[in-house]
Amino acid sequence: MTGEYKGESKLKIFPKKFAAVFAAGLMSFSFYSSTANAAEIMNINLDETIQRALEHNRTIKTSIAQRESALWSLKEARRSSGPVVNWETQALKVGGSYYQAYENGRMFNNTLGLTLPLDTNGSLKEGRVAARYGLNQADLNLENTLQTVRQQATTYYFNVLQAKNLVTVDEESVNTLQEHLKNVNSQFRVGTVAKADVLSSEVRLANSKQSLITAQNNYDVAVATLSNYIGLPADTILRPQDQLTYNKYNLNLANCTAYALENRPDVAAADYAVKQAESAKRSAKSGYRPNVNAIATKGINGDKPFKDNMSDQWTAGISASWNIFDNGVTSARVHEADAALTQAKESAATAKEGVQLEVQAAFLNLNAAEKNISTTQLAIASAEEDYKISQVRYAAGVGTNLDVMDASDKLTQAKTNYYTALYNYNTAKAALDKAMGIPVGIDVTRYVGSVEEGNTAKQARIDSALNDEASKEPTSNEIEPVVTIDLTDAQPIANE
Repeated sequence: MTGEYKGESKLKIFPKKFAAVFAAGLMSFSFYSSTANAAEIMNINLDETIQRALEHNRTIKTSIAQRESALWSLKEARRSSGPVVNWETQALKVGGSYYQAYENGRMFNNTLGLTLPLDTNGSLKEGRVAARYGLNQADLNLENTLQTVRQQATTYYFNVLQAKNLVTVDEESVNTLQEHLKNVNSQFRVGTVAKADVLSSEVRLANSKQSLITAQNNYDVAVATLSNYIGLPADTILRPQDQLTYNKYNLNLANCTAYALENRPDVAAADYAVKQAESAKRSAKSGYRPNVNAIATKGINGDKPFKDNMSDQWTAGISASWNIFDNGVTSARVHEADAALTQAKESAATAKEGVQLEVQAAFLNLNAAEKNISTTQLAIASAEEDYKISQVRYAAGVGTNLDVMDASDKLTQAKTNYYTALYNYNTAKAALDKAMGIPVGIDVTRYVGSVEEGNTAKQARIDSALNDEASKEPTSNEIEPVVTIDLTDAQPIANE
């Protein structure tokens, strides 16, 4: 991340690197089926990897479905406050002298009724409030899922780059030891070195070849894992177009932590969970108050001998119910809601503490990896010089074969350490971006601010969207078919 934080209370920072990518439409809720064929060769970079993950990863679709469920819960709560029209019909067999006037001893009644809850105890209002907060949580949970998927896709992509680098290191080691073995054999043929030098060199070369085979397999597994995560067949041959690089991170821990506490979607969702629990407690207390409804009925049909009277019959008024002696049920519900509220508050506090720890850990890992990069660069230079010297000494007969192979191992280890430091730096940077809550679809602080102004979740999405797609209410489409590997070829194709 190359941007700098500005401001003290509201750290409204969105790095140019991410802004350029996501504002251009990186975030998309339009899902389509994968068209990649088995063993397809695909060039791919980091931005494209994230794009595919955001479009195809199933955890995002699960979060979208959960948001839809919350949206319908809100609609249900709203509609429960409106009038209810019901129609009641009766078809009865009657008997006795009083009912002899009914033809064939049958009676038919139809009543049309209307009930309007007046919500005098506030239970319906609190139901709507709780459902609105539930939808807000779902919006923020979806954003958190998007950020998680972005980080995981980035990490998987870096895993591929790291595995590729380690393959290169082992290939260089094999080539170096092969050249050394040729030199040893040449000297053995003229009698200047012992047979033991040849044997030990052959063993060391064989071990290096085994390491190369393992590295190549790790690369294939890393590619298959990435392919699966972004919705491609696991046997797709990916050709990453990037390299692990070092770019200075110019932020301090205090700014990163402050930004995270204001922008982490899961922290904001935890705060809404507290508000929802507070609403649930108020709803539980509504049991102490009476419930009043406005009602109206109209008899729309009757039967002899009261048919005419039934047609004109109607009623209107109110009905009230008050459970004065409920055996402590309401009190128990209030205490239950109070305990749930305490739990929600503790969870919110835990989330904030966890965020601070997460940011600190990622920041420290980033700094440690940064220091290791410069250290390992110097180590490579020293190891290369040491290897050259050991070769010259061995050729001159003043050094041993063990010195050369040890120098080769140290050079290989130094290169491995360097690429590992680069990998750790880049993955720590991705982890820090996630820990800080760098947005993907919506800006959390703008979303929360819009909700606090009394806007609906739909309007809050529009106010906080980073691109046109994110401003739309996400909807889930049909489930995509399972991406399968073409098993017609029994031998898997290794990645290039």
